[in-house]
Amino acid sequence: MYMNPNRILQTMAGTLLAIALVAGAQTTPAPAPETTPVPAAQTAPAPATAPAPLPTFVLTGPLQWLPPAIFDAGPLGKLSVNGIVTGFSVFQSNPVPGDDNAQATLSDGQIFIQKPDGKYQYYIQAGAYTMPTLSVPFLSAQDTVKNFYGPVPVAFLKLPVGKTTSFEIGSLPTLMGAESTFTYQNFNIERGIVWNQENAVNRGIQVNQALGKYLAASVSWNDGYYSSRYSWLSGSVTLTKGPHVLVYDGMGNLGQTAYQTAATPVQNNGYMHAVIYTYTKGPWIVSPYFQYGKLPTNAKVGVTKGTSATGGALNVSYAFKSGFSLPARVEYLASSGSATDGSVNLLGFGAGSAGTTFTATPTYQKGGMYLRSDLAWVHASDYATGAVFGKTGTTADQFRAVLEFGFIFGNNIQK
Repeated sequence: MYMNPNRILQTMAGTLLAIALVAGAQTTPAPAPETTPVPAAQTAPAPATAPAPLPTFVLTGPLQWLPPAIFDAGPLGKLSVNGIVTGFSVFQSNPVPGDDNAQATLSDGQIFIQKPDGKYQYYIQAGAYTMPTLSVPFLSAQDTVKNFYGPVPVAFLKLPVGKTTSFEIGSLPTLMGAESTFTYQNFNIERGIVWNQENAVNRGIQVNQALGKYLAASVSWNDGYYSSRYSWLSGSVTLTKGPHVLVYDGMGNLGQTAYQTAATPVQNNGYMHAVIYTYTKGPWIVSPYFQYGKLPTNAKVGVTKGTSATGGALNVSYAFKSGFSLPARVEYLASSGSATDGSVNLLGFGAGSAGTTFTATPTYQKGGMYLRSDLAWVHASDYATGAVFGKTGTTADQFRAVLEFGFIFGNNIQK
């Protein structure tokens, strides 16, 4: 049996109805929401004489993006362009077979091109990238591009409709979760174990709608975990007031998909909900969130017993003077079931396992250059023998020290 479509439809419909009722009391229209609604305070403020940052580019951590370079591309319109190049090295304890104690590589080499105004707009993100994740063996940029989203991971056409509505069609960032896909977008270099349950990029169509002064919503019909099977419904609702932002995200497969790859895991047949709160004021960013994912019983796709993963995280960042900041993340995630009842191994530590992580990321940025390091610890509990760390898969803990050095390119006009 696969998921009852009414479950996610009723949840999302009820949420959107509540939003519409509240929005009816608002009289001041808001600007059209971006690809993923986030508080404006989390993006870098542009100098007064410089062009604005790319409006569809999302930063959820302390790194600041440079304003884009803008040039006239003739029939392609006036384009806004940024770029990034980063190097990455990792040192870790208890590597699993096939992984190494120490590795280094080019982790990002990307260009971001956008036409941000006019009757039709578009966004293209192209190049090499990695997605380093806690507890997961490291994958080079070449293998990541090959096995996941290709050399153009995000590209879409955007069609504004009036002042408060827009449509997007193409390869889109997911609406789910508090962390974004690429290293430079987040509090920490490595993604967490909670993020590892989510999808990252999906292909489909999305509508964004501002609802009054404080509310914005996005709804998308897409292929979930990059499955090329268009049976997923995703939605995100954002309430922003002053330094406070409250987000509900929900998504689910209204059909069933037996197809699986590295980018399309068995979770493609489930559904997920998340609630995220963010407080941004002065040097502080504080963002706790809760997430629940369910993979219903469906023998046709190899799920003999329904399994869930429940957890959450706390992201905190404090910005010191002179370009220094200290983000940190603590998270916990547990899965249902046991090794003997047919439950799916959602976490990678065995059915019914749980994981705790802590990551601190001291960061320094000056202009377009930044340097930061992850100091991370992962602890597995209730794990299956052979499914965790070390040569024999029996060590419950892993420590990592990661270094990332990067250059952000854009317009260098200063105030």
